[in-house]
Amino acid sequence: MKSSATNANTISLKQYGILHANFHYQEDPEQLQKATIEKNMGVETNNGTLAVNTGEFTGRSPMDRFIVKDDITKDKVWWGPINIAFESEKFDALYKKVIAYLNEKELFVRDSYACADQDYRLNIRVINEYPWSNMFAYNMFLRPTETELEDFTPEWTVINAPGFMADAAVDGTRQHNFAILNFTEKIALIGGTGYTGEIKKGIFSALNFILPVYKETLPMHCSANVGKDGDTAIFFGLSGTGKTTLSTDPNRKLIGDDEHGWTSRNTVFNFEGGCYAKVINLSEEQEPEIYGAIKPGAILENVVLDDKGNVDFADTSITQNTRVSYPIHHIDNIQQPSIGKNVKNIFFLTADAFGVLPPISKLTPSQAAYHFISGYTAKVAGTEAGVVEPVPSFSACFGAPFMPLHPTKYAEMLSKKMKESGVDVWLVNTGWTGGPYGIGTRMKLKYTRAMISAALSGKLGLYSYDKYHIHSVFGVAQPRECPGVPTSVLSPRATWNNDEKYYTTAFKLTNAFRENFKKYESYASEEIRRGGPQRYAF
Repeated sequence: MKSSATNANTISLKQYGILHANFHYQEDPEQLQKATIEKNMGVETNNGTLAVNTGEFTGRSPMDRFIVKDDITKDKVWWGPINIAFESEKFDALYKKVIAYLNEKELFVRDSYACADQDYRLNIRVINEYPWSNMFAYNMFLRPTETELEDFTPEWTVINAPGFMADAAVDGTRQHNFAILNFTEKIALIGGTGYTGEIKKGIFSALNFILPVYKETLPMHCSANVGKDGDTAIFFGLSGTGKTTLSTDPNRKLIGDDEHGWTSRNTVFNFEGGCYAKVINLSEEQEPEIYGAIKPGAILENVVLDDKGNVDFADTSITQNTRVSYPIHHIDNIQQPSIGKNVKNIFFLTADAFGVLPPISKLTPSQAAYHFISGYTAKVAGTEAGVVEPVPSFSACFGAPFMPLHPTKYAEMLSKKMKESGVDVWLVNTGWTGGPYGIGTRMKLKYTRAMISAALSGKLGLYSYDKYHIHSVFGVAQPRECPGVPTSVLSPRATWNNDEKYYTTAFKLTNAFRENFKKYESYASEEIRRGGPQRYAF
């Protein structure tokens, strides 16, 4: 998309309180990358890709995410430690301070939209302090045509001021950074953090309220792709479980890698216009599509370069959460528009650092609802201060930090859609095998790909005793055979070579599941409660 004319001759920002005309409108990635380099905010790698450092924050800050409590949200949002209430008066005062700060800055403005299905389209204006943040918005949101821009009317606005530091004692924030959603004003106000993920997740959180409340559509923290026969597959999973990697498949067209809606018409549409992939230990051999997408127009975040501009993807000295954002057209094999029909398979991805869950298992409807509400993965030693052994991590609906409503609302919608569409649901462990983290090894990507391919093609077959084994602790059905995967790998117990240690660890994890689920028991049906682990230690 070519750049439109610049600054106030094209649009005005006076409705936001920004009175000056020192801003750039709808600049293309080349212009924004050039501005970033000129301002010493980034460097280019050996192939011309922009690399930036996001500063103090290299990931989201969930404890600093707020929602304004007003007439729209007060009786609908699930208030608590995930959805923290913010006073309208405090928002108004903080907003004025941010706007006063931005009035002294050169700004970068972009009109874009979310939701590839035109019936659900949400027009967005993004106002950025930094040029590379605006380039991120170009990559991650959908890009209007020149004709669409002529009468473009923004519905939501993202105001992004990384250099503005809040005064917590005065402004009502926890500390100097914040990300606040205001559904009455339709504003996502972000300050004190340069981490770009806050921009996309702000709009994702807004859609996670708007779509179920007003549009009868289930928002999902998932990736999705479509096969040659038109069948759609959905991949749920938390960060680091393989959503982007496993949905980027040369044999299937990518719909999107992170945020989707599932409509009442049984169609799935991408919210975004790009991908935001983790690049820790990225290699061309293991993930050729993502590796190939890192070219001019992409933005690498918090990676380490040598003197020649080569990226060391194994270097995590800045953060384990190294990332790349790129427009979806950097991937060759994509679905256009980003909409899929005929949902046939759902995969729940978990990186089980305890090494006790089967590498793939088939779930009953009640188990599917239970595991969706649980949203399990595990933190491994070294990823956070004080983590010295695997720690269970549960995030309801595989995306609790972005879900304004009670998790059971989303689970009920998913259960209804699963029953209506007759999908197969699979639990896939992309984590450890042969023992927990530090003893076992990470599941080979080629095996996980083979298992998912077998599930998609129907080669794992319908459930029967001859084809499946019911796991004695978790109650899930694990296949006895899978093309391209050694039989021994399919049984987690067999890979340990020590039954006592395996079952001790498995019981430890089931207790964690049960403890986590206590907060949902009063909302969950008996059918859902029966979907949990079958045995546990006393």
